[in-house]
Amino acid sequence: MKSFDILAAGEINPDLVLTGDVIPAFGQAEQLVNSASFSIGSSSAIFACGAARLGLKLGFIGICGDDLFGHFMLDEMAHRQVDTTPVIVDPSVQTGMSVILSAPTDRSILTHVGSMDRLRADQVTDELLARSRHLHVASYFLQTALQPGLPDLFRRAHALGLSTSLDPNWDPSGKWSGFDELLPFVDVFLPNRNEAKALSGSPGIEQALALLTQKCRWVGIKMGAEGAIAGSGSETSICPAFNVEVVDTTGAGDSFDGGFLYGFLNGWSLERSLKLGVACGSLSTRKSGGTTAQATLDEALQFVD
Repeated sequence: MKSFDILAAGEINPDLVLTGDVIPAFGQAEQLVNSASFSIGSSSAIFACGAARLGLKLGFIGICGDDLFGHFMLDEMAHRQVDTTPVIVDPSVQTGMSVILSAPTDRSILTHVGSMDRLRADQVTDELLARSRHLHVASYFLQTALQPGLPDLFRRAHALGLSTSLDPNWDPSGKWSGFDELLPFVDVFLPNRNEAKALSGSPGIEQALALLTQKCRWVGIKMGAEGAIAGSGSETSICPAFNVEVVDTTGAGDSFDGGFLYGFLNGWSLERSLKLGVACGSLSTRKSGGTTAQATLDEALQFVD
């Protein structure tokens, strides 16, 4: 028996989510918004909470500061059944933070990196990997210390019998480099539509999917309000988003990742795994914050079976 179904190696930071009229007006203007919430942030942590909500055993390794934001994150993740004992608490760094200006169908994110870019691949030890079935990494472009050693980390994971997954998130530099060596070691690749197009150099989503499935076993591409598309070899599956009242889209893609990987790890078909991913992503938008409305397995299965 493994300690963890999934070990997530990632960044740790809270989110301050503002909704309503969130387009800033400078010139010392003060404007009122509809709501504000302080919650679990970071792609990796939101993913881990969503996957744990489905019943998977989650371990998490990352670096945070010995400060208010770091302790908030560790307490909230533990409350959601994510094992944070592998986390490295470093008093010499400050935990990062994101301010999210959230509209019903789009959002803008202002991020202070803090400790998000400190985790190195060698800190994810073979002993920790051996306790896990699967390794998930997100926010590739924010985790700059992890990038150089990530191909070797995924090689080590494969050698120890783990499968691997990667959600790249957006590249602020626009270079989209480092993936030629990495993608052959990624079993499940989880970009959104714009990321898939940028990485593949393809103008269309179908062409991007075809190119990416030549490099990875499974590819799930998130398309926001249009749902998602997935591919494996010559197989393709499309699933529209499910009809829910959208309050906040923060973390919907990370919740999708949790559902999609639940199916992958349990031997489900590509189509059924995609439906579960879309259900988890859709249901997560019902409340403000990335983790507040994440679905249980029973809730998500109502949209799948």
